[in-house]
Amino acid sequence: MKLIKQFIKYYGPHKKLFIFDMVCSFLIAAADLFFPMVTKNIINDYVPNQKIRLLIVWSLALLCIYAIKCVLNYCVAYYGHTVGVRMQADMRRDLFAHLEKLPFSYFDENKSGVIMSRIVNDLFDVAELAHHGPENLFLALVLFIGSFVILSMICLPLTLIIFVAVPLIIFFAFKMRTAMNSAFKKSREQIAEVNANIETAISGIRITRAYTAENTEIDKFNTENEKFKSCRGEAYRAMGLFHSGMTFFSDVLYLTVIFAGGLFFYRGIIDIGEFTAFFLYITMFLDPIKRFVSLFEQFQEGMTGFTRFAEIMATEPEKEAENALELTSPKGEIRFENVTFAYSTDGTAETRNVINSLNLTVPHGKTVALVGPSGGGKTTVCNLIPRFYEISDGTITFDGVDITKLSRKSLREAIGVVSQDVFLFNGTIRENIAYGMPDATDEEIIKAAKCANIHDHVMTLPDGYDTNVGERGIKLSGGQKQRISIARVFLRNPPVLILDEATSALDNETEMLVQASLDELTEGRTVLVVAHRLSTVKNADEIIVLDKNGISETGSHEELMKNENGIYKKLYSYQFR
Repeated sequence: MKLIKQFIKYYGPHKKLFIFDMVCSFLIAAADLFFPMVTKNIINDYVPNQKIRLLIVWSLALLCIYAIKCVLNYCVAYYGHTVGVRMQADMRRDLFAHLEKLPFSYFDENKSGVIMSRIVNDLFDVAELAHHGPENLFLALVLFIGSFVILSMICLPLTLIIFVAVPLIIFFAFKMRTAMNSAFKKSREQIAEVNANIETAISGIRITRAYTAENTEIDKFNTENEKFKSCRGEAYRAMGLFHSGMTFFSDVLYLTVIFAGGLFFYRGIIDIGEFTAFFLYITMFLDPIKRFVSLFEQFQEGMTGFTRFAEIMATEPEKEAENALELTSPKGEIRFENVTFAYSTDGTAETRNVINSLNLTVPHGKTVALVGPSGGGKTTVCNLIPRFYEISDGTITFDGVDITKLSRKSLREAIGVVSQDVFLFNGTIRENIAYGMPDATDEEIIKAAKCANIHDHVMTLPDGYDTNVGERGIKLSGGQKQRISIARVFLRNPPVLILDEATSALDNETEMLVQASLDELTEGRTVLVVAHRLSTVKNADEIIVLDKNGISETGSHEELMKNENGIYKKLYSYQFR
């Protein structure tokens, strides 16, 4: 019931159009109910008694009714679907906005393709249900009740004989509902897996070609595709049982009308006009049943999609502290006090500690480097400062204030991040530099590009700053992408800078260009550097060596190199052997 209420809520902004659609549907049903009564009068009265004038008048009246009905059907088809599409757009808007607020852990545990399927495929069927569901239900009830009343007026005993089958039909329909719901849910989940497989395969197409692994990807796709085919087959089997069963009941009702109606006509209880009208109304009585068939199919598909939509909407977004503080004139002193961080294993309740009781200080205006073996938690430390993940225990402070008491927006606006894995959006160079600051002027964008040593290259391109970078920046080199990401940070001008392996994927010449940009960027800021290439951190104010047991060494480059048995010296010696 809660799910239904949540679904109905989306009709609110479009209630006028929805009511108009329902009124049109009601008038169509009324026109359908009117036709058999006129037919009865024509057969019993106008034709036998040669009332030509009445025959012409009522024929013209029916023609006018059908013309009006034609307009009403257009309104139902057009405006009804419009309601569905608008509701679908509202749901997609809410879902996307909610996704933007979910913690990083949600995206760690859910595939991009699965999420995309929920946004696109699932909500399409929800839109169909939003339009056809209420319309079919309303029309079915009007036709069902209307035909019952009129049939009772013609011949109550014959009507009761026919309506005895109704409880049996309803019982059958609800019996099949559970099987259909389960089958359609499985097929939904599997098409999401197919989408996830496609998304991964397309993203990694260059690696696939490089390793000539096309057949491997095809086999993986075919495996998921076969699973989908099997799940969808089960869904259609359940739907087929439902549809064929309902059709059988419809045919039995027709047979009952022919046989019982024939006996009533033979005994003189009803006349030929009433028998004809009765037969026409039975067709009308069966139409609601057919609509119920369609409604159940749409309901299963639509509500399965809406359930998956509601599951995401029920996922807790990143929480803000009550009366969260705003950072004003941030300086950028960062302190870790007995910080422990654990993450779940494969999305289960089981957790594994990555950081244990870490104490760390990054003073204002200083450059602190984190080095050490892989798996020591260096990148995790960087992700905890902007609250991309929540710590399990301890406190992280920014300018002496617990970051959990700060608004996430003001905290993240004070931090600039340049990582090894640069992500550029499909758009122009101008849009990518100004990402996060869409109101930036051309002068500000150009100044940031010059600071990042990318302006001269941009000016050699045919479209300059309006050059499209392609999906994920595929049209640019690694160094060019990295410098655009640095220009982003220059434009934002944050007091704190996090450099997470910012130059490790670059060649030596490009690294020198990027490093020159970074040197200018870091001037006067609080900087936290993560690096495996130790030559890039020699000039840091303090170097901290992290391993799986926490901080093992601290000091400047010269101080750490004096420790003959230290981890830092061993790592440095390995690199420059």
